[in-house]
Amino acid sequence: MGDKHRVRFEPVGIEIEVPEEQTVLRSAFEQGLMLMHGCKEGQCAACKSFVLDGDDIELDRYSTFALPDYEREEGFTLLCRAHVYEDVTIELLNFDEEMIRSGLPIQQAVAEVVSITPVTHDLRHLVLRLIEPAELMFFPGQYVDIAVPGTDVTRSFSMANTAGALEFVIKVYPGGVFSSFLDGRLAVGDRLELTGPYGVFTLRDAPDRDVVLVGGGAGLAPILALLRSMAERGIRRKGTFYYGARTRADLCFLDEIGALVARLPDFAFVPALSEDEWDGEVGFVTDVLKRFETDLRNADAYVCGPPPMVEAAMPVLESLGVPAKHIYYDKFTTTGGED
Repeated sequence: MGDKHRVRFEPVGIEIEVPEEQTVLRSAFEQGLMLMHGCKEGQCAACKSFVLDGDDIELDRYSTFALPDYEREEGFTLLCRAHVYEDVTIELLNFDEEMIRSGLPIQQAVAEVVSITPVTHDLRHLVLRLIEPAELMFFPGQYVDIAVPGTDVTRSFSMANTAGALEFVIKVYPGGVFSSFLDGRLAVGDRLELTGPYGVFTLRDAPDRDVVLVGGGAGLAPILALLRSMAERGIRRKGTFYYGARTRADLCFLDEIGALVARLPDFAFVPALSEDEWDGEVGFVTDVLKRFETDLRNADAYVCGPPPMVEAAMPVLESLGVPAKHIYYDKFTTTGGED
């Protein structure tokens, strides 16, 4: 075991001790601090920060798209890759102080498969029952890492539930490591190892602000968790859920979404199809968003779906008035074209 060093986060004034063998982000997680993050693999830049003091920092392998060489030379770092070998002070560039302090410590868990149900040609509804521990504390919208048995591979999946059995909506990719396991080998009764919770895609307590949800594909899972949570808690906020799919066959959970929205006063559901004709909205979900909305200055936006959709939605939401600090998302990256 290596030494531990003090890491101070500004401007929030929080300090933790970080072992040399552990990344700063992982150590923060284990101590209940939920720092801004995304892929946890040095690819997405969500955890990019600036080193104010101290320079004895080494980084695990990362993408120079997330941290170009010139930025590293200027003092930027990726918390998910950073190991510190002296006391350091780090400036958080993207943070939510309320979320940081409300973080839940990361846990290891074992769960048993209850069901695996195809809900479209490439989406599976996976339900797990927790074995040890019997309960996993998380905020609706967060995710866990699931290990593929017999490998060192893990994949990140958002929970669609708010309590009880864990539910996931998982997209299968041809040749994907987890996809092949899910569709080819995983069976009811099998056990899986989980680690979590992670993620900052959770509903902020802002009763005076509207809510805009933008989703696509398996990004439905955390949004479904937010809708379920809002309905259960009786939250009364004006909002709209925009969901993008290619064809009618790619839509799922429509009955439940309709029932949830019916329980939420002044809330609407707008599905859009990009490659099919029907009575509903047609086009990319971002184009539909622009047709429906004109002023979102008083809105919080939550975006989850394929990375291209997330990238396209961000500037659209900002152009409609959503402050960048009020756009929340979990950007999952793919590994070699896999899930």
